[in-house]
Amino acid sequence: MADTQWLTQAQYDALQAELTERTEVRRPHITKLIDAARQEGDLRENGGYHAARNEQSLNETRIKALQAMLEHAEVGETPADDGIVEPGMIVVARVAGREVEFLLGSRDAGGNLGIQVFSTQAPLGAAVMGAHAGDTVSYEAPNGKTIDVEIISTRPFGM
Repeated sequence: MADTQWLTQAQYDALQAELTERTEVRRPHITKLIDAARQEGDLRENGGYHAARNEQSLNETRIKALQAMLEHAEVGETPADDGIVEPGMIVVARVAGREVEFLLGSRDAGGNLGIQVFSTQAPLGAAVMGAHAGDTVSYEAPNGKTIDVEIISTRPFGM
């Protein structure tokens, strides 16, 4: 995850809030669950203990991912409304004949924003970078098909 991720301030704040919640609320709660399960005795057949340890593992993995993402994040200002597709822009496009709306930014940070997010490293994100409304670009999907994308409109995120 050493690649720089472009984030809006809202995305950065959402990730920071998730990290705080996972480290200050979930982590102590999971620790208490593990301790309570240990008090029950034989750990080999203790389903509660194993479930809590699994939850702990998942939580710690997400904490490490969030820390790395925030450490390598580049928080940008809302881009100018100049019609050029760049990180931080909401794009309305016709992709393979279907109209879709998405944010170009960090995919991991978009979950709480209520909109689909494509990173600039994703095939679709890379294809639309620098395009203007009215342009048609294409990209190769992971299955090898070439997909046409017509940019219908763009606007800065948050507008």
